[in-house]
Amino acid sequence: MTDVTEILTEAPSVFEERSAEQLRDHAALALTRARERSTALTDAVDDEDLVRQHSKLMSPLVWDLAHIGSQEELWLVRDVGGREPLRPDIDDLYDAFQHPRADRPSLPLLGPAEARRYVGEVRAKAFEVLEKAPLSGRRLTEAAFAFGMITQHEQQHDETMLATHQLRRGEPVLHAPAAPGRRTGPLPEEVLVPGGPFLMGTSVEPWALDNERPAHEVDVPAFFIDTTPVTNGQYFEFLDAGGYDQRRWWSDAGWEYRTAHDITAPRFWRREPGGWWRTRFGVDEPVPTDQPVVHVSFYEAEAYAAWAGKRLPTEAEWEKAARWDPATGQSRRYPWGNEDPKPEHANLGQVHLSPAAAGAYPAGASALGVHQLIGDVWEWTSSDFAGYPGFAAFPYREYSEVFFGPEYKVLRGGSFGTDAAAIRGTFRNWDYPIRRQIFSGFRCARDAEGV
Repeated sequence: MTDVTEILTEAPSVFEERSAEQLRDHAALALTRARERSTALTDAVDDEDLVRQHSKLMSPLVWDLAHIGSQEELWLVRDVGGREPLRPDIDDLYDAFQHPRADRPSLPLLGPAEARRYVGEVRAKAFEVLEKAPLSGRRLTEAAFAFGMITQHEQQHDETMLATHQLRRGEPVLHAPAAPGRRTGPLPEEVLVPGGPFLMGTSVEPWALDNERPAHEVDVPAFFIDTTPVTNGQYFEFLDAGGYDQRRWWSDAGWEYRTAHDITAPRFWRREPGGWWRTRFGVDEPVPTDQPVVHVSFYEAEAYAAWAGKRLPTEAEWEKAARWDPATGQSRRYPWGNEDPKPEHANLGQVHLSPAAAGAYPAGASALGVHQLIGDVWEWTSSDFAGYPGFAAFPYREYSEVFFGPEYKVLRGGSFGTDAAAIRGTFRNWDYPIRRQIFSGFRCARDAEGV
């Protein structure tokens, strides 16, 4: 019998052959792309919109902007660079653990002009540090990790700001080309993922965050998983069948949440005489049948799956479907292989302002033939957020460890608002199961007994 530990492997680090100068260039480009996006999202609205709280679920956009600068100052300027603080007086203002989002508008925040000036000064100092900092000898700087961490942090807040834009009222201010339509012929409804072990997580991805580590073997029984995320057209059937009114499809917590908040459809949807309509970044439009459903909570996803005679996949099932290559026994970096995402692979980076049609990215399919696992919509899984065996918090507990527990459910795969720098096959997102303002969707799974 073959020892599976001899054939289960992880794709090698893409940074292995890069020189220090190449790492610096890569980090500089990643930081620059993130800042260009932050600027576009904050310049799109006037100062009044920047300081307004568009929803108690979200911070004012100006808080997110200055928070981005504050974290960059703390980690790159002060820690990595050993420089004197620029604005130690605002550390507490922009500590996300000190002040809930609902309270942030009442704080003495930096105004729009001051916030822009501050983040510009921090970035100039950070680039000075990047030019000189050794990229070895310390875990925080190895392979430019700290710069990658800050890039991902900024891109994550960019996605948060994009969600705030979705919540704002008024004329559209963001514009992008329509997402592509279907580019494949008919696809099977689901794909069989054979049972057996695979390597989950990573120990070699240089910019992976602590909750993605370490790589560890997981034995997953055979299961079926939907070929694409559940589409709006499929979700219409759940609505038409009275899925929101039938207690039997909902968990106790889900039914309590649904009834307490009178939830009758995905967020931003409304029923009109001619069918379902949605509001998308200020644009009113019919809900397209072929796109993945978005802005649904975990509870809604769970209820739909029960109605469909299926369930949500576990996190391990999702990752095996996304990364495992049965031909090699290797866990890939991405569903399509080990190369970084390209436009033909996935709908990422706010290039479009909606999910793309199911079947729009055949080049991004996994080795098993599962489509659109990266981009389009974050996908709810049934798993609680927890550390992997051997987890070690780095570089601080507050990044992920303090969120471990049954209060949070894991989401995978990224959305159309996620940048390529902040997603990979091992990346883990988490949120409360009630969340609907995020760009969340799902796909279903079911057991494959006897396979």
